Amino acid sequence: MPNYVYLMYVELNPNPPPFGDDAYYATVIISFLYMCTNPFVYATKFDPVRDVLLRLIPCKKNSETGTAVSSSRNT
Repeated sequence: MPNYVYLMYVELNPNPPPFGDDAYYATVIISFLYMCTNPFVYATKFDPVRDVLLRLIPCKKNSETGTAVSSSRNT
């Protein structure tokens, strides 16, 4: 959205802005930063996403039960 607002400002303003391309690149960087940080915000703040991610991480309990099962098979 910052990029679109800036482009609309440039198109509707009869005088060219004094900051030129620098402002365009600043709005592009702001947009990219938002897109890159958004998944991390959801992963840490949104409970359903956090629960799914925690289920994807293997726990120690699973590895301990796996060794107990394999040792009981050997005997």
